[in-house]
Amino acid sequence: MTEVSDLITPLARALTRKGYETLTPVQQAMSDPDLVGRDALVSAQTGSGKTVAFGIAMATTLLDGDENFGRAGAPKALIIAPTRELALQVMRELQWLYAETGARFGSCVGGMDARTERRTLDRGVHIVVGTPGRLRDHLTRGALDLSDCACVVLDEADEMLDLGFREDLEFILDEAPKTRRTLLFSATVSRPIAVLAKTYQHDAVRIETKGDTKQHSDIEYRALVVKPADRENAIINLLRYYEAQNALVFCATRAAVNHMTAKFNNRGMSVVALSGELSQNERTHALQSMRDGRARVCIATDVAARGIDLPGLDLVIHADLPQNKEALLHRSGRTGRAGSKGVSALIVPMSQRKKAERLLGWAKVTAKWDTPPTAKQVEERDNERLLAGFKVSDEVDQEFVAKLLAAHTPEQIAAAYITQYRDQRSAPEELQTVSVTGPDVRSPRDEFAESTWISLTIGRNQKAEPRWLLPMLCRAGDITKRDIGAIRMQPDETFVQLNAQIANDFMKALGGKKELEEGIKVTVLDTPPDLGPQPRGKPQGGKKRPYKRREGGDDRPAYKGKKEWDSDRDGGKPAYKGKGDRDGGKPAYKGKVDRDGGKPAYKGKKKWDSDDNDSPRTPYKGKSKWDTGGDKPAAKGKPKSAPKYDSKPRHKEAPKSDFAPKFGGEADATPKRKGGGKPRPKNLGANDRGGARKPRHKDSGKGKFAKPSGKKKTSKPMGKKRT
Repeated sequence: MTEVSDLITPLARALTRKGYETLTPVQQAMSDPDLVGRDALVSAQTGSGKTVAFGIAMATTLLDGDENFGRAGAPKALIIAPTRELALQVMRELQWLYAETGARFGSCVGGMDARTERRTLDRGVHIVVGTPGRLRDHLTRGALDLSDCACVVLDEADEMLDLGFREDLEFILDEAPKTRRTLLFSATVSRPIAVLAKTYQHDAVRIETKGDTKQHSDIEYRALVVKPADRENAIINLLRYYEAQNALVFCATRAAVNHMTAKFNNRGMSVVALSGELSQNERTHALQSMRDGRARVCIATDVAARGIDLPGLDLVIHADLPQNKEALLHRSGRTGRAGSKGVSALIVPMSQRKKAERLLGWAKVTAKWDTPPTAKQVEERDNERLLAGFKVSDEVDQEFVAKLLAAHTPEQIAAAYITQYRDQRSAPEELQTVSVTGPDVRSPRDEFAESTWISLTIGRNQKAEPRWLLPMLCRAGDITKRDIGAIRMQPDETFVQLNAQIANDFMKALGGKKELEEGIKVTVLDTPPDLGPQPRGKPQGGKKRPYKRREGGDDRPAYKGKKEWDSDRDGGKPAYKGKGDRDGGKPAYKGKVDRDGGKPAYKGKKKWDSDDNDSPRTPYKGKSKWDTGGDKPAAKGKPKSAPKYDSKPRHKEAPKSDFAPKFGGEADATPKRKGGGKPRPKNLGANDRGGARKPRHKDSGKGKFAKPSGKKKTSKPMGKKRT
């Protein structure tokens, strides 16, 4: 077992100053002499001291037996973290651990000034801590040199893969030397983590430390069942009940963070927000406010709060349920660190109880099911803190005390002190009563012991259907479907039966307007509605009857079938007896008789009978073959077509002689417009005296919009007429 004193001297003195007496299990494993110089794949729970663990492991590789670093140049170690806050936190931890070694650190994280980071790298560093995106950017621009890197650490590797940094990680690891040492830390070793370790690690040692206690044994899990409308009020009562030095509230979206921050600030609470839309300076300022005590509550999203470590963080509240067990463990791991106790409270709406139970089962943690603290319980807790924190000063102004007692009774003075104490804090909220065990199984819907009827301003003519009215009522009134009985649809109105025990709470949940979604108004009826028989619905499939209903309706007697024929009736038609035998008239047909005379039978066509007057017939010998020795040459087949032009010219190029200049010079093959071929004037666009030539215009017609025709011609005055 490795002790603190067995470590490298500068690190041992730094740990002693921080109050370390023994090392945690993961720190013990990483300081094992057999692990020196080898790769490691480590899985340890959050808050187990992983940062100090890989700081101890790196020291043997970076210092190589010395107690101080030499001159700073290219970085010797690279640490990659998923978020800016975690990267800066890791750098702060390593700075005090390596304080006596003379190590110089550089950070490369998103949201910070890249030019300042580049100047720091140019001056020389020993250890670089950064996020995947910014590190890749510096490598691409040539600002970061990993040629001397001897150790690479991947902290929270599973989170980096979940955030989509796999490509960046592979790029960075490919740029590092192949002989480097790789330490990979992950809360869980999933299949992608195993593939990454197999690709970029060599003969890695698998280390899994869970300690002697159960996971998150220092964290008390509480599941608090609330009405959906009381979710924020329950969080206020929780913060007031525990009065933690620092508390962290997790929300699912940025909008929820902004809404809750504004509401809590209006209540006089010291609250800061932490979400992805904030700049790095705003995030740093918010976390510093929590560390300085200027703020006591931080409302954040999952990604923004990843890896933050706040002192005295005793309470974690899940305003929205986590999406999976990993998110639940990472959220809750912000408290109960380094042996301290903490509380992780889940706000569970009634409709999400099953989801919360499955989530806790997957995470293998046991939670205590309860309701949030009531206003009375918060006041009782305030009284306990008031008595426990009552301070009596040794130096008392007796003269002022005498005046105070003369003017007021001791009871009045104590009451004023209690009022002043409570006025400095936000008042607790009254919560609606809810059952922790859930609603009891009741009788069928139409057998309410006591019920209340309500009326909705929507009916069958407005396309209302129970399948979407039922969930709307549950959402708006914070009730379950077991509290709803019969639903009676009318043409322009709908009547709903409610359990009388929840009717008042249902109407309070609707607010002052007493409306559901889409402006549907709700009215409580004093007596059950007088409903007649339900109208007959349309036939199945929604099609109308293909025939018109006959008079009588259902009173008409059923069809009994066709009446049989009565052959005994008088004057009736005799029964048909079939066709009788032929006894006269036309004889029966006996078939065609055989030919015994007349035209002889056809014996076929007679052959040609030639006589002496006919010319001799030449027998046909077939068509003779082509004589290749004749005058006509043999055919050579169809000639092949000429090859296609690569690019057919539009016009045939004229010879250069056609464009020979009239005034000497070489021929120009380019056709010219009118006036082409003349020598170019020396002063193009100028007159003979070197001045600018005025444009000449031509009259385009007479009238108001005609173009000017240049200088107007003036005629000489006429002389005197000869006489």
